[in-house]
Amino acid sequence: MKIIMLGAPGAGKGTRASLIAEHYGIPHISTGDIFRANLKAGTELGLEAKKYMDAGELVPDNLTVKILLDRVAQEDCTGGYVLDGFPRTINQAEVLEAELKKINDKIDFAIDVDVSDEVIEARMAGRRVCTKCSATYHIEYAPTKEEGICDKCGGEAVLRADDAPETVRQRLKVYHEQTQPLINFYKERGILRMVAGSGSIEDALTAVIEVLEQG
Repeated sequence: MKIIMLGAPGAGKGTRASLIAEHYGIPHISTGDIFRANLKAGTELGLEAKKYMDAGELVPDNLTVKILLDRVAQEDCTGGYVLDGFPRTINQAEVLEAELKKINDKIDFAIDVDVSDEVIEARMAGRRVCTKCSATYHIEYAPTKEEGICDKCGGEAVLRADDAPETVRQRLKVYHEQTQPLINFYKERGILRMVAGSGSIEDALTAVIEVLEQG
């Protein structure tokens, strides 16, 4: 089962990707993690990507897809995988689709986690992240025992700059312009499935399993 997670920043697609991966025993693949692993290992693809990154340029879509395909070709992806964070644009989706077709492969499902902008802004404004260990909290749903202090390491739990309301609104604007069109892209291919981004963790997994099992 090969799955792409879609949704606005803060919609909860990463959480759902992890739940799906754990439930089906398949890897949760984040493009950010792949890049970091290739850079750390000094692979040929990683070094090629580093040239662009060092120059302050975006890594070309073709190269990003090559790095992604290298990862999904590994043995642990035999039974499928969950992609989180890619594709982000129609062009990336088209490149990925074309490259998978060359190896007689395809994406089975694209799951869109549907949440309103207003809910996302409220969520992000309440999120707190430890400056030391990166543990994540929420002032309403998962607060620290002591205000502003990480439960795990005692570091400072703060509102990150990219979670500030004005930054979140800009990130949502970019999402609506560049990434939201992917919903129609995958809908036209008959593989789009919609799930609500609200509710408990248990409800989230149940909702995803239901749409996947329906085929």
